[in-house]
Amino acid sequence: MATETMTVAEAVGRALAERGVAHVFGVVGSGNFQVTHGLVAAGVEFTAARHEMGAACMADAYSRLTGRVAAVSVHQGCGLTNAMTGIGEAAKSHTPMLVLTGDTAVGQEVGNFVIDQDALVASVGAIPRRIHSAATAVSEAIAAYDIAVRNRATVVLSLPVDLQAQACPAQQAIAPATRIIPAGASAEAIAELARILADAERPVILGGRGARHAGAQLRALGAQIGAILVPSAGARGLFSGDEWALDVMGGFATPGAREIIQEADVLLTFGAALNQWTAHHGTLTAQPTVVQIDDQLEAFGKYRDVTVGILGDTAAVAAAVTELLASGGESRVGLRTPETGERIRRIRYWAENLPEEREQPGRIGPGALTAALDAMLPEERVVVPDGGNVNIYPGAFLRVPDERGFVMPLSFQAIGLGLASGIGAAIARPDRMAVVGTGDGSFLMGAVELDTAVRAGLGMVVVVYNDDAYGAEVHLFADEPEKHGIVRFPDTDIAAIARGWGCDGVTVRSLDDLAGVQAWLDGPRDRPLVIDAKVIGDPSPLMAENLAH
Repeated sequence: MATETMTVAEAVGRALAERGVAHVFGVVGSGNFQVTHGLVAAGVEFTAARHEMGAACMADAYSRLTGRVAAVSVHQGCGLTNAMTGIGEAAKSHTPMLVLTGDTAVGQEVGNFVIDQDALVASVGAIPRRIHSAATAVSEAIAAYDIAVRNRATVVLSLPVDLQAQACPAQQAIAPATRIIPAGASAEAIAELARILADAERPVILGGRGARHAGAQLRALGAQIGAILVPSAGARGLFSGDEWALDVMGGFATPGAREIIQEADVLLTFGAALNQWTAHHGTLTAQPTVVQIDDQLEAFGKYRDVTVGILGDTAAVAAAVTELLASGGESRVGLRTPETGERIRRIRYWAENLPEEREQPGRIGPGALTAALDAMLPEERVVVPDGGNVNIYPGAFLRVPDERGFVMPLSFQAIGLGLASGIGAAIARPDRMAVVGTGDGSFLMGAVELDTAVRAGLGMVVVVYNDDAYGAEVHLFADEPEKHGIVRFPDTDIAAIARGWGCDGVTVRSLDDLAGVQAWLDGPRDRPLVIDAKVIGDPSPLMAENLAH
């Protein structure tokens, strides 16, 4: 009986498919052609992006929403450098993602594609790995995949082109991945946490991205101690539908929501980074007692000191302390009073607390626009805000159904990632409508991916808040208007550009123009809708507050 032979590229593709790669996004060149085909031949669905950064953002969003590892496939050298902003975003967001990149031949020191790929990858916080030989290729590929899963990390696997073509030894059975059982905290830690909470009169529970699997446990703990619940922006939607929950913490929160958080005597944080955005420049983390629960040791003290730090899985810790408190007596009222309940209902959402907006002929207020779209668009949605002056409107004014209804590609603070991330979200969740909110500058950076959305037949909505400028810079340097010429641009017909790519395009200057949006909603929704919203170019509420700090 003849032994099956295959190349390293084919063997790696098959092994990664068997290990669990759910989808591959990429731009194919000569250096990654064969390994990409190896994945496809093994049954992994492939989406061809038009730019490597777009491919990385698509995979990042896909992994965040599904909890499964998506792969990115790029050419060596310039293909990898094109993808680096998206890779950096994924790495900073702790997205388990695998990047497969070609590399120059072993020992090659001169050539157009020669760069130090490992150093480049490490510089943005991703983990570099590589294939060293045909004999070790499969085990090295599996190890890279397992590191991504186990460490919740973005891993870049370099495959030298000469090794990819070599014959691979007959593939052996792949051992199952090590099963990792999440650890809880020690009995001593749970007892100390219970003591703190037993004395708390006004507790607030903050759930971050590291607690997205712990929603039920945090709700139970909140009911036991009478706490108000609030997610970070990275976990927005975690407590949707709970009458004792605020919509979001940080700069995206309504002023009224921030007041409630500031009044807490204990802030209990689960899997949340207490960075300047979540803490809103420290104004929301000044409570007398701040407790941080996280399963990563490096999380403690990264942004600020806390009263107590507890290492452990967020769901396990919440369940253990709830059980201990319940064994000692009845649940407490805490902040769950009729007065606080009524207050929460009034201030929870921006869409019901719109800021005042001035009138300008031919321009629409972005807040009023977003509130109207919030009411029009299906509730089953995935909202994806881009960076820039306008990100608070899609990021906070559009409501989300749950923690899998929001993707925020802002860990790198880059603009231009929204459209591609929205495409990844739409592919990951075809049962929901992806809604991207982006500025004109951000949108035009990645508009090429409209082609990808059209080819995939995605019924997604892209709202372009078009103020004909890099609005953040206009407002940050408002006292130097004579210098604004380098960040202002002529009017651009973005709706026409979108139609040129094969999308539906609607220009909106007033609420009456939203009839075009409704017409699209009433139709087959078999291609993207791009809304060219000619907005008043004032500072957003978040930008105005940032200018004050």
